[in-house]
Amino acid sequence: MNIASGKKVYFSSDNHLGAPTPEESKPREEKFVEWLSSIEKDAAAIFLLGDLFDFWFEYKHVVPKGFVRVLGKLAQLRDSGIPIYFFVGNHDLWMDDYFEKELNIPVYHQPQEFTFNNKQFLIGHGDGLGPGDKGYKRMKKVFTNPFSKWLYRWLHPDIGVPLAKHLSVKNKLISGDEDAKFLGEENEWLAQYAKRKLEQKHYDYFVFGHRHLPMKIKVGENSTYFNLGDWITHYTYGIFDGEEFRLEAF
Repeated sequence: MNIASGKKVYFSSDNHLGAPTPEESKPREEKFVEWLSSIEKDAAAIFLLGDLFDFWFEYKHVVPKGFVRVLGKLAQLRDSGIPIYFFVGNHDLWMDDYFEKELNIPVYHQPQEFTFNNKQFLIGHGDGLGPGDKGYKRMKKVFTNPFSKWLYRWLHPDIGVPLAKHLSVKNKLISGDEDAKFLGEENEWLAQYAKRKLEQKHYDYFVFGHRHLPMKIKVGENSTYFNLGDWITHYTYGIFDGEEFRLEAF
């Protein structure tokens, strides 16, 4: 994708809409919609890197209640011709084809490569990548197993949704969340993951979420890992202006 002069690519992650309660989440949803409105004038593309929702599960004919403002805004942006890409996170990993069918937004379950103005990007949510976190990685395999998803669909939504929301907050092994504390550049596992990927192929930028901390870590001579932070504490997002990538706060 070539970015035209004056246009930018925007990135955000980790809104966790619906948490800890719908009432407490609503102001954050409104702020995020305000941000989406502010960027539509110059957005060449928008990347949402997961955990937009604190919980999301698509039954055959049902999706979780709420989030009308943000879904409506995404629909309006997409209908205006702005490409939007969604990467599932560990809290919305049970997303299926609702975004694709209703909003015309492609959904990715693994990191993907993109090229903007000859800059190579590797983009994803970030959960389960890099060394360690073996308990969550085993749990993720169970949760993403088609048979497990089929079994869960047999729970009535009035039971399945509240149960999942409770576990999302209370059980850190299930949610995959870690305390949002900076571990040091040498110990941040997504930076370690980026360095290993560079052994196979060059990337100019690695862009991930999941850690809830805005970060910029040099992982190679001409390669940088960015973490987008979140829309709970930091309200940070990424911008690529056609020449360089940076983090800003809204």
